[in-house]
Amino acid sequence: MSDITKLLEQRLQTLNPLQLHITDDSAAHAGHAGAKSGGHFDLLIVAAAFAGKSRLQRQRMVYDAVGDLAQLRIHALSMRTLTPEEI
Repeated sequence: MSDITKLLEQRLQTLNPLQLHITDDSAAHAGHAGAKSGGHFDLLIVAAAFAGKSRLQRQRMVYDAVGDLAQLRIHALSMRTLTPEEI
């Protein structure tokens, strides 16, 4: 597990996830111009905190938890944000 993946995992704990899966897809994007500015990640997070929230609100919650990593170390973040009832 990469350092950035560990940091993502730590920061997302503020959402009290029931499930959290982070996949680092950076190697698949090697050579891509944007890849130099940060990694490519796929995120699945299941949290009760998302209940009653729109997709956009959920994504904002994730970005708030991730903080400066989104600007400094992540080039692309694909996310699936679900409540326990949605899985």
